[in-house]
Amino acid sequence: MTASLKIQGLGAGYGGFNVLRSIDLEVGSGLTVILGPNGAGKTTLLKALAGLIPRTGTVLLDDTLLPVRQSGVAVRRGMALVAEGRQLFPQMTVTENLELGGWLSTKAQRAERLRQALADFPRLAERAQQLAGTMSGGEQQMVAVARAMMSAPRLLMLDEPSLGLAPRMVDELLGIARRIADAGTTVLLVEQNVKKALAVADRAHVLERGALVAGGPAAEIAQSDIVRHAYLGVATA
Repeated sequence: MTASLKIQGLGAGYGGFNVLRSIDLEVGSGLTVILGPNGAGKTTLLKALAGLIPRTGTVLLDDTLLPVRQSGVAVRRGMALVAEGRQLFPQMTVTENLELGGWLSTKAQRAERLRQALADFPRLAERAQQLAGTMSGGEQQMVAVARAMMSAPRLLMLDEPSLGLAPRMVDELLGIARRIADAGTTVLLVEQNVKKALAVADRAHVLERGALVAGGPAAEIAQSDIVRHAYLGVATA
C-alpha cells in the first residue's frame, strides 16, 4: 500500500535559526519533486521529516503522527531517507552495505529483500562483493537507493541523488526513482536538475527561502515561469 504524508505548520532549522517556516504539504502516491535554489531548505525539510533534526508542527504518515527526533520510529512506520552524500561504508562490500539497510527485518526477510534488490539493480548484482568505496559515484548512489529499499519503505525520500553525476547516470537514477514509484512506493524527491526531475515526476512543489511558493502537476510547473523566478529571482508575468 502506498503511503500518504501530511505536513502541517512545519518549522525546522539549526541552532535556533529557522530555515523552514510553516510548511503545509500533502504527498500522495507516485513521485513528487521538491524544487528550489541552494539554501531554500530542501534538505532541511527531508531531515525534519525523517526525525533527524528538531521541528515544530505535525507530520502524519498514513494519518499516524510521527514523533519529533525519533528517526527509528519513522523507519519502523515505513519511511526511508537516502541522504545527500550517500553515506555508505566504503570498506564494506555492496552486499554488506545492503544488508545493513534491513537491520529491522528478520533474517529471512533480509535474505529475500537482498535477492530482490540485486534483481532490481543488475549492476549491483555484478559487483556484489566489490568494496563500496571503489565504485563510481553513480554506482554508489545506486547502492544507497537499494540499501534504503531493503527496509521495504512505503515512503522513500531522495535528497539530491543526481549531485555530481554524469548526465547519463542522472537519467538512469531518475528512471530508477520513477520505477520505484510505479511499483507502489511513494517517492519524495529533492533535486537540483529541474528539467529532468520534472520529466519523471507526477507533482512538483517549489521551495523558496524556507516557504512553499507553488505546487501542482509537474507538467504544469514545467510550463510556468515559477521555477525560473525561484532560481533566478526574475519577475513573472
